[in-house]
Amino acid sequence: MFDQTAQSVAYQKLNLDAAVSVTVKRLDQIHPQISGNKFFKLKYNFLEAKQQGLNKVLTFGGAYSNHIAATAYAAHLFGFKSVGIIRGEELARKALNPTLATAQQFGMQLHFVSREQYRQKDQPEYLTELRQQFPEHFMIPEGGTNPLAIQGCKEILNAEDLQNYDVICCAVGTGGTLAGIIEASSGHQKVLGFSALKGDFLQRDVQQWTNKQNWQITDAYCCGGYAKTTPELLQFIQSFEAKHSIPLEQVYTAKMMSGLFDLIEQNYFPKDTRILLIHTGGLQGRHAG
Repeated sequence: MFDQTAQSVAYQKLNLDAAVSVTVKRLDQIHPQISGNKFFKLKYNFLEAKQQGLNKVLTFGGAYSNHIAATAYAAHLFGFKSVGIIRGEELARKALNPTLATAQQFGMQLHFVSREQYRQKDQPEYLTELRQQFPEHFMIPEGGTNPLAIQGCKEILNAEDLQNYDVICCAVGTGGTLAGIIEASSGHQKVLGFSALKGDFLQRDVQQWTNKQNWQITDAYCCGGYAKTTPELLQFIQSFEAKHSIPLEQVYTAKMMSGLFDLIEQNYFPKDTRILLIHTGGLQGRHAG
């Protein structure tokens, strides 16, 4: 399952009337279910679990988490059992949304917890509790971000990407994908992250994974916060898809794309800048919320 590489991913150049060139690297097409950055983030986590002789995984996510859906499917293909710790105990009393229904369909046991309890997901005491409740499970953090994920995300860029582009753009959730891209990037390149969340904490999170200085994150296009949208963003998605035939979702990729277009309009990039935009998938969440 994980023997594919980014080498085979399609590229699509956008037809723009601009002084810069923009090419989209279509990670959304790498796998029908484990698409985009999730393929790379999960790869070495599952291989490590297998190396440790484990066949169960436990991870964390919200109601519309791409990571939850992708982990459930990867576990199904790998012959693993899976548990998802889901934020929001009230969800247990509601009909499952498409994301959680998909995860359950592929065998994931959904364990709903309060938001207060969910905030303890990185605390040693709570993790010890979970290990007692779910013994012999390989734990993958929220969003899949850990050293194994970053090892996988370094494989997103290939040798041609390092030579042919000046700027690499990527949507940011937990920061693992961006950190892997930064680590793989060459010295002349700038890496620009478009945060799906409001706040500068992602800057600190990414700094713990890299010593490089060729990157920055903006939250100017997060539309007020995680999974929040605006009429303008939804209109942008419609017009972009009609013109370029590339699907976007409103949580990550559309915010990145609309932010990039705005920066281009502001002449943020020098003339003839070659921009590579990483499409991180997540299309199962297109109609979330």
